[in-house]
Amino acid sequence: MNVFEKHMLDLASRSFERNYNTYSEFLNLDEISTLYSLKLPVKFSLYGGYEGAERCVALFGDGEKAEYPISCIKLSPVSRKFADRLTHRDFLGAVMNLGINRNTLGDIVIKDNVGYLFCLESISEYIIRNLTRIKHTTVKCEPEDGSIDFTPPEPEALEFTVPSLRTDALCAAVYKLSRNGISELFREKKVFINSRLCEKESALLKEGDTVSVRGRGRFVFKNELRQTKKGRLAVRVYVYK
Repeated sequence: MNVFEKHMLDLASRSFERNYNTYSEFLNLDEISTLYSLKLPVKFSLYGGYEGAERCVALFGDGEKAEYPISCIKLSPVSRKFADRLTHRDFLGAVMNLGINRNTLGDIVIKDNVGYLFCLESISEYIIRNLTRIKHTTVKCEPEDGSIDFTPPEPEALEFTVPSLRTDALCAAVYKLSRNGISELFREKKVFINSRLCEKESALLKEGDTVSVRGRGRFVFKNELRQTKKGRLAVRVYVYK
């Protein structure tokens, strides 16, 4: 058992033994996948500050009484007219340059060149006080006031014909990749089904499964529509851009 697994087990055990909720730091897809594989004494739930977040905090205990220790900070250019065009890498790099651990930070959502950073409550005031510049742009940091809708955009419904319901077949269709390109994704452990790492290219998808491919996005396998005259399967998927 590695350090991460021991830490998760310790949090779960404390929740079970003392009958209160405990919380992890922000977890990435690899860590969430590992968490699902552990035998824990209590149930856990995941939340990243908004629906569909990729990086999430794990709650061990009673999800009905959840009070996730997550804050959202608005990072906005002081002068929109003269601001650089800021990317996710720019926002993250500037925050990391403050000497902050990555596991205290969640997702960064960008809307109209303004970044919305989800982070642990314990680190939010430090970021607000100390982050003043991103690239060449002076920024203002303040708590997000709840006026922004972080609901993810509706996915695009697409139809494909595939030879089977294998994960590699649907990934190849959705992301327009060759067999070698898909194999590389699996070798690099970048494919997850319902937040669990998928290492078998031949794994069959079931209706409602969510497939996340690190660096490319995610899609939901909606359903099988019909079989074509050539024996292929017509399927519908919902692709999140």
